[in-house]
Amino acid sequence: MRTVTNFVITIAAVTLFAACGNTQKPAESDPHAGHNHAPGEGHGAAVEKTVARVSLKDDKLNAVYQHYTHLTVALVNGDMAEAKVAANAIELGSKELSNGSGLTALAAKIGAAADIEVQRTVFSDLSNDFIAKVKNSGLTSGELYVEYCPMALNDKGASWLSNQKDIKNPYFGDSMLTCGEVKETIK
Repeated sequence: MRTVTNFVITIAAVTLFAACGNTQKPAESDPHAGHNHAPGEGHGAAVEKTVARVSLKDDKLNAVYQHYTHLTVALVNGDMAEAKVAANAIELGSKELSNGSGLTALAAKIGAAADIEVQRTVFSDLSNDFIAKVKNSGLTSGELYVEYCPMALNDKGASWLSNQKDIKNPYFGDSMLTCGEVKETIK
């Protein structure tokens, strides 16, 4: 239990350290308007934020969520090795889910990838699957945000799940850290 608590505290600290905000509202006519696309912009001192504790109704899915958060942070930071560690944990945890075979296979692909761009591409499919599972499960506490970047995957667009409204884009990392918007809140 102590290890899990330390892991959660570590993830929360990393998430808080990486926090940069994008408070602009995108224009309706231009999906790229209002997104910060300048390299390195907004990367000054860390902004301290309070991140609400999130808990899913399904305990096994909640355990996988902790690893999903770890994976997201690793991709935001451009850390391929850490993304592999998180993906391997998702792969193991998703085997415990009754409907986790899709997550298991996708996490295995991320863990085996030799390139961070491949990891990010597969992360899109993993995120879509995981978001559907979270919506189906529901939350017992906190809020999660479905965030979306229209420029991800060569302008095809891609979503991910976050425990905070501030955008930290796992598809571009530092090159366009705050590109994206909150599309939905899961309560």
